[in-house]
Amino acid sequence: MIRLIREVRPLSPALATAALALCLVALAPAPAEASPETLRRSFSNIMNGPFDMALAPVVGGLTLAKNLQDIDDTPGVRVAYAVPGWFWLTGLNLAGGAIRVITGTLELLPGIGLFAFEPDMDPLFDPVENAPALVEWDNPLADVESPWVYYNPLLTPFSIPPKFGLDYTSAEY
Repeated sequence: MIRLIREVRPLSPALATAALALCLVALAPAPAEASPETLRRSFSNIMNGPFDMALAPVVGGLTLAKNLQDIDDTPGVRVAYAVPGWFWLTGLNLAGGAIRVITGTLELLPGIGLFAFEPDMDPLFDPVENAPALVEWDNPLADVESPWVYYNPLLTPFSIPPKFGLDYTSAEY
């Protein structure tokens, strides 16, 4: 019969102390900051990101039209770069919408876990907050400061201001 168990040597005290110190450093709590705003931003990114991706061809075309008016090139260059430019801008806006959904998903767990605390987490993807959008509506529930509304997780998805069709290539923010 084959014997697979080897003799185990005891762990030295120095190695045990070093392993314990590494575990404590790895498991040390990082400063966790979130608020209902983080959860709202997360829901907003998850819900509005697919609309950004759907509107990417429209936003790419509008951006291309605006940029073609602003450049100082010959008409031939403008025509030659119009089609590849539209594909490029559409791809950038499509990727921006996908990244928006991904960052919303990454902010979801901290937003849920730390819902009742006051500090807010910095956005993972800044352009969403400040970028110009094709569609942007005010939502009256987003501005209600009552704790019964502000801290109500059931109202959080409904208190999101719709903002989609973002121009991720804009330098205006």
